[in-house]
Amino acid sequence: MTLSASNAAAVERDAAAPLLKVENLAVEFGPVEKPLRVVDGVGFSIPAGGALGIVGESGSGKSITSLAIMGLIPSPPGRIVSGRVEFEGVDLLGLPRSRMPDIRGRDIAMIFQEPMSSLNPVMTIGDQIGEAIKLHEETTREERRARVIELLKLVGMPDPAKRIGAFPHQFSGGMRQRVMIAMAVACNPRLLIADEPTTALDVTIQAQVLELMKEVRRRLNTAVLLISHDLGVVADIADRVVVMYAGRVVEDGDVRAIFKRPGHPYTRGLLQSVPRLDDDRRRLYQIPGAVPLPGTVKAGCPFYARCPDRIDKCAKAMPPMFTLAPGQSAACWVSAGATS
Repeated sequence: MTLSASNAAAVERDAAAPLLKVENLAVEFGPVEKPLRVVDGVGFSIPAGGALGIVGESGSGKSITSLAIMGLIPSPPGRIVSGRVEFEGVDLLGLPRSRMPDIRGRDIAMIFQEPMSSLNPVMTIGDQIGEAIKLHEETTREERRARVIELLKLVGMPDPAKRIGAFPHQFSGGMRQRVMIAMAVACNPRLLIADEPTTALDVTIQAQVLELMKEVRRRLNTAVLLISHDLGVVADIADRVVVMYAGRVVEDGDVRAIFKRPGHPYTRGLLQSVPRLDDDRRRLYQIPGAVPLPGTVKAGCPFYARCPDRIDKCAKAMPPMFTLAPGQSAACWVSAGATS
């Protein structure tokens, strides 16, 4: 079966099958003789129309995971050394590299963190959005112009008929991110990957962009993979959450369950770091230490040095994912009941 966004093909597939399924994904950088593993055994799935959030500090491997899904790992120095990335039942890692440009933009689209560095400064925004349409669909110039105006209306751009002739530097950060979203959904992708889409925006614009992404998901039934270090942002969009630390998944579960009963000490630390209106502390909680550099943890749990609940066993053996509750699992010996 060829990859397609058609509803007919979707009906033919097993309705229970996930749209995206990542299994045992591992990514390394550097020389083959002495590699640095930055993503190690990552796995998760997203149903059609669903929303999954991946959270973690900088250096956790979130963005590298998204680039691996898109086939954008720079090689050299990077390479995918194991795993499967199944999209609509097709393993993307097994496809020829020449096939991926057809999939990117049409079936899977991505919103990058900084729109100003992702947009071409010498092309109008109308031409840039239109180019994405032209690449994947046979349309006339007039049809593309009408479609671009329609997309700009969808993302809440004021006076879109006049704005299509403007350049990126003539827009605010929030407006540029709207342009990026319009470009990403131009071909009605089945999956939208958003890598820190609100990091550079103020709180008011951030809320508008998140609401826009929810509206796109509702109207187009597009699945969303949201990457963020901000649990509050993820809670606003995602149905499920994957927590990553030092290149590994340390917790996976329903967003409400994880916020109510976090199973991993790292997840608890992230939640304690979120500002609350009912909290009168003078200083926010801060997880001590920093994410270990790739290759520096030789044995045991990578969170051991920073963990307030650590036991001797944590330093000796990497914990597997334990089921803590229906639909929630965590890689933690203590949460699983170990005592020494």
